[in-house]
Amino acid sequence: MKVMAASRSTRRVRVLIEGRVQGVGFRQSTLETARWLGVTGWVRNLPTRRQVECEAEGNAEAIAAFLQWMDQGPGLARVDRVLVTDIAPQNDPSFRIRP
Repeated sequence: MKVMAASRSTRRVRVLIEGRVQGVGFRQSTLETARWLGVTGWVRNLPTRRQVECEAEGNAEAIAAFLQWMDQGPGLARVDRVLVTDIAPQNDPSFRIRP
């Protein structure tokens, strides 16, 4: 019963961040923020040079805090738009930067 309750509170999102988000430490800062919040998943640059894609999974409160951070990103970034889609949890063991 406790396992079912925990799984219901787990949320996974796919996030597309647009703006000046490459070459400003966005992926590394995302990794550090995710680890600090206890969020698992991954982040990567997209070939457009103006987008970063991320999947993140954790409890609802951690994901809310993570998404709030994504609205700003690191100091040198300029986030123009954040698109969030809820997806099925995958139980990633950690957070990583993908090539």
